[in-house]
Amino acid sequence: MKKLLTGVCALALAGALSSVACAETVFVQAGKLLADPAAGKVETAKTVVLENGKVSKIVDGYVAEPGGKVVDLKDSFVLPGLIDSHVHLTHEQSPNSRLNAVTRGPADEAMVGAGFARKTLMAGFTTVADLGGDNKAIFALRDGIKRGDVPGPRIIAAGSAVSIHGGHADVNGYSEEVMHVLRPTSVCSGADDCRRATREQVWLGADIIKITATGGVLSNTAAGLSQQFSDDELKAIVDAAHRMGRKVTAHAHGVDGINSFLRAGGDSIEHGTYLDGDSIALFKKNGAYLVPTLMAGDFVYRIASGPNNFLTPNQTAKALEAGPKMLAMARRAHEGGVKIAFGTDTGVSAHGDNAGEFALLVKAGLTPLEAIQTATVNAADHFSLSNEIGSLAPGKAADLIAVKGDPLSDVTVLQHVTSVIKGGVVYK
Repeated sequence: MKKLLTGVCALALAGALSSVACAETVFVQAGKLLADPAAGKVETAKTVVLENGKVSKIVDGYVAEPGGKVVDLKDSFVLPGLIDSHVHLTHEQSPNSRLNAVTRGPADEAMVGAGFARKTLMAGFTTVADLGGDNKAIFALRDGIKRGDVPGPRIIAAGSAVSIHGGHADVNGYSEEVMHVLRPTSVCSGADDCRRATREQVWLGADIIKITATGGVLSNTAAGLSQQFSDDELKAIVDAAHRMGRKVTAHAHGVDGINSFLRAGGDSIEHGTYLDGDSIALFKKNGAYLVPTLMAGDFVYRIASGPNNFLTPNQTAKALEAGPKMLAMARRAHEGGVKIAFGTDTGVSAHGDNAGEFALLVKAGLTPLEAIQTATVNAADHFSLSNEIGSLAPGKAADLIAVKGDPLSDVTVLQHVTSVIKGGVVYK
């Protein structure tokens, strides 16, 4: 039995199994180590000792013990596993997106999501927040990864986004009969009904509440990008979620929706395209986070303005309007001292390409270290998980990645992750 367990652990550490309870100690020998991105100190010749899925200790030099597993990263730069605060794992934007919405069921989406989850993990993202998808599909995928059934990042799942009737997260652009069938129960109108929708999402399994405070680019409707929920509805949602121990994040482009949501006590804004000086003051007053999703803006603009545009006319008009404005928005927010958490809205762009966001953040004025902080310590704080993820220290999750080269000099090296360890298991 001991030989059998040792063999199973070896397979897990080689990445052949998604997860397994291994007693084997892992010694990660790091040539360069950025254990705490908040401090920004890079140390050399360190060993990170992993036991039972957590960091046990970090010691000087390259050490190992008999019976332990050595991961030789002496020629690499090691840092904590990355966190993407905004993804959609169960789909990916393509010319077939509208067809897929009416031909795939929750089981299909869960299987598609399993493939995209593996790509995301292999790209170095050991934790993600999935902010909008079929409840059954994404909750099943989240739970399956947690059990070790399939490989993937740990998932903070919102499930279906809370939306007004006819709003960005409602079903738009199909026949009325089809829209009635596909409409999720998270669609609501009026403060009381929106409390109901919020409570129901928690009941169904949501870890976080995602709402669509404004119109959105990819909803197939000419409803603009301004505020959609009333102020009373926003207050009702935030109050209901907070009473049930859930944070609320809002998809928001228009400044009216951004500011109304922040005044209602919302916890974070996704996108933030038209934020202004009042928005920045509200972010700082509330301690709220901005998740800029610059890749999404860049992607939809390139598709809408290119020769192979597959977006509908409604989507195209909004993509051309909002896409080019997002980089300048992130620059204003950063200069204004707004807290930024890394998020890509991947599923709009391709899964596995998430690290492309780093270069855009740097283009918006962040230093490479600040960009890395958004995807580690900041994102962990955003989700109140700083005691578990975001940095490497004794007692925290054994989530770490490695790259060749120095991401503090060239942040694009993070697009080429060479090693991935999550929960003490070597996947790559």
